[in-house]
Amino acid sequence: MSRASARVAVFDIGKVLLDWDPRKLYRKIFDDDARMEAFLAEVCTMDWILELDRGLPFAEAIPARIKLFPHYEREIRAFDERWMETATGVIDGSMDLLRSLQAKGIPNYAITNFSHEKFEDARLVYPFLDSFDGIVISGREKLLKPDAAIYTLFLDRFGLKANECLFIDDSLKNAEGARAVGMHAHHFTDPQTLRTELQRHGFPV
Repeated sequence: MSRASARVAVFDIGKVLLDWDPRKLYRKIFDDDARMEAFLAEVCTMDWILELDRGLPFAEAIPARIKLFPHYEREIRAFDERWMETATGVIDGSMDLLRSLQAKGIPNYAITNFSHEKFEDARLVYPFLDSFDGIVISGREKLLKPDAAIYTLFLDRFGLKANECLFIDDSLKNAEGARAVGMHAHHFTDPQTLRTELQRHGFPV
């Protein structure tokens, strides 16, 4: 595949455009980082969060988790009731790149692992979530990155060719999942490196 063939930018949301991390909430709840990390490793795990992103309703997930870890009831409920505190704003450099692409009329899309319930909350606070030419949300589709099916659904839904797209994700596994279906992919680490990668592909940023 030629680098220059990419003409469509496809963004992940969390940790690429939105500064999201459960620690942003739980540092307010735990007074000790070691206890917080143990909680995130055992109770509010990324595997559990991904099931919420796959579409598991919070109304089911929270009581079930409390039943397993009753001594953490308050902390578990916080992940639902105070979810918006897991994000502290946008990543400015990445947003500058997205806005630049949009201002120049470059096709721009998103594929995100995101609870459909919390996406509806987040879009009220972060209007950019409604600014893409199209978006695929895992919780709506009951599919997760890096499953090939979510990338294929995206391409089919929006009538795009894989080799036209540059997919940007902070997860190496998700970037590799996009490559496996023929998309170009960039493992996001910081906005400046992303700018360089976009320029390599011929995007005017």
